[in-house]
Amino acid sequence: MVHVRPDVDQLLRIAILERKCIRFRYKGKERVSEPHDYGIQNAHARLLSYQVGGQSSTGPLPAWRWVDVAGISDLEILPRSFQGNRPAPSGKHHQWDELFIRVSGER
Repeated sequence: MVHVRPDVDQLLRIAILERKCIRFRYKGKERVSEPHDYGIQNAHARLLSYQVGGQSSTGPLPAWRWVDVAGISDLEILPRSFQGNRPAPSGKHHQWDELFIRVSGER
């Protein structure tokens, strides 16, 4: 069974449902992202997000990023909204073992 801190789980679900950007720390860096998909992949809770600000050691921003939810700290929902689903580079949605929530289409 995958364990996710209840406060992190609740904030991720609210942010995705309301299409709000989030700020959090991950691997020692502050990140600002649009959360898109949240679920279970290979027995780990993961977040697929479009990082629009903050720091990254894996390339320029903005860009799609995978985040292991267990590594998220200092998570907060920002007042900034985003439009909804962005097209994936492959043109297809990612396959999940279990999808908890996915951002809806454009407003």
